[in-house]
Order: sequence, then structure tokens, then C-alpha cells
Amino acid sequence: MTPTHFTFSAGFTLGLTGLALHRHHLLSALLCLEGMMLSLFVALSLWTLQVDSTSFSPLPMILLTFSACEASAGLGLLVATARTHATDRLQNLNLLQC
Repeated sequence: MTPTHFTFSAGFTLGLTGLALHRHHLLSALLCLEGMMLSLFVALSLWTLQVDSTSFSPLPMILLTFSACEASAGLGLLVATARTHATDRLQNLNLLQC
């Protein structure tokens, strides 16, 4: 495993570990998801450059687009929950309450 591959796999693993272990606030969960998506984007971009094929070139941009949509939806949910519940703690959010 090259140092580049190790760096991006470690970044993804750190984001996944942060998402699994530190789920106190919605904002920290969203930041962990964003870090995972960015490490996937960079890894996919480097893979596209290594393959040297034009058929795989739009894949990183598609992933970046999905990442931006995920970030905007997450921030919209953060604003909505902060306005309705006055906090972003995940323990206070109950999906069964209307």
C-alpha cells in the first residue's frame, strides 16, 4: 500500500470512527460525513488519473455534486432542528414525536 493510499484510507477510517463514536451533536456527525466524502473524492480523483481514461473522468465531479447536495440537506436539517428543538444534540431528537 502506497503512502497516498494509506493517507486516504486512514482519513476515511477516521471519519467513520468519528461518526460511530462521537455522535453527540448533529453538526459533528455532518462534519464526519463530509470528511468521509472528501477523502472518497480525492481517492477517486487519483484513481481516475492513474487509470488515464477519459470514460472515468466525470465520476469525481458526480461524487462532488452528491457531496454538496448531502451537505446542503444536512445543514437544512440542522437549521430546522435547531429552530424547533432549540438544540442540535442527537439525544434530544426523537423521530417518534410529531
